[in-house]
Amino acid sequence: MSEAEYVPPAVWTWDKANGGQFASINRPIAGPTHDKELPVGKHPFQLYSLATPNGQKATILFEELLGAGHAGAEYDAWLINIGQGDQFSSGFVAINPNSKIPALLDRSGPEPIRVFESGAILLHLAEKFGAFIPTEAKGRAECLSWLMWQMGSAPFMGGGFGHFYHYAPFKIEYAIDRYAMETKRLFSVADRRLGEARFLAGDDYSIADIAAYVWLGNLYRGEAYGDAATFLSLHEYANVGRWVAEIDARKAVQRGRMVNRGQGPLDQQLRERHDASDFDLRTQDKLEPAES
Repeated sequence: MSEAEYVPPAVWTWDKANGGQFASINRPIAGPTHDKELPVGKHPFQLYSLATPNGQKATILFEELLGAGHAGAEYDAWLINIGQGDQFSSGFVAINPNSKIPALLDRSGPEPIRVFESGAILLHLAEKFGAFIPTEAKGRAECLSWLMWQMGSAPFMGGGFGHFYHYAPFKIEYAIDRYAMETKRLFSVADRRLGEARFLAGDDYSIADIAAYVWLGNLYRGEAYGDAATFLSLHEYANVGRWVAEIDARKAVQRGRMVNRGQGPLDQQLRERHDASDFDLRTQDKLEPAES
């Protein structure tokens, strides 16, 4: 049915058949669909995630913390396969009632603490370890402002532009134009800021950069939504490009982007992470020959 032919009914009802390729991961009700406990490892932090942009925020910060010498940030990262409905298990919903990755269980204190939403996880860990967040009031406010800017921006780039431009079963000009405009506006906001400062919050790399980088970087490098980088002329945003390249080069970022990855080159897939040595010993290219 074309956009011109569609007339919304008086009362909307859910038809799973209209969900496209995301029909298995979206539904209009909350709560678990099946009983299943989550695995638990030996480390203080248990992360249940997938290497989407939001998932990479948490793993990048964990690797940055460990790289900076915070040994208490050791973590187990368990793969949540959203295509198979892992996020609707009773164990996962107990940590994140919104059934979205990432979800974190912090067992480092006297009682476990659940943390869900990627921005909340970044803030929780940064404050716990006193790292990657400014301590003085002005810098902290700047950092949190850019962090919240990213959290509010992601739906326009992903669920908006990415969905209608790349994933929707048919093209809707109005929707693509609306969200292309908004995505370019957001790149312009970042580009202007990064023309003033090395990083979003100022001179120092912070959780605000991690949060924005995983979204803007994927788009800028042409790794998201087909030929979106060309369609949006993202090469125009030179300050964003400079910032993306600098963060790309960080070793902790390179490691963090590999964790819970189930697609792409096999040597870049570390589907579960339980020890630093896993990056050398348990990437998928090393495991698959043994499984065959």
